[in-house]
Amino acid sequence: MTTKVFLFKANYSQDPRMRFKGRRKGKYEVVKRFVERMKKIQKKAKVALRKAQEEIKKFADKKQAKGKEYKIEDLVLLSTKDLK
Repeated sequence: MTTKVFLFKANYSQDPRMRFKGRRKGKYEVVKRFVERMKKIQKKAKVALRKAQEEIKKFADKKQAKGKEYKIEDLVLLSTKDLK
C-alpha cells in the first residue's frame, strides 16, 4: 500500500462500518468538516502516489540499458534471421 491509507478511508475519511445511520436532511457543520478532512486525505494520497511514481521511474531509468549510438558511415553487423 503506497499511500498507507486504505481506499475507503481516502474516499470517505473514516474506517468502514457495518451499520450506517439514516441520512439527515439539511446542512450541518459536521458535513463541512468531513469534506475538509476528505480533501486533506486525498491531497496527501496524491502527493504520496506522485512520490512513489517518481521513485519507481528513477529506479526503472537506472535499470534501463542505454543503447550504443551509431554515426553515419559506422560499420555494423546485421542479422538476417528475421528477413524473408
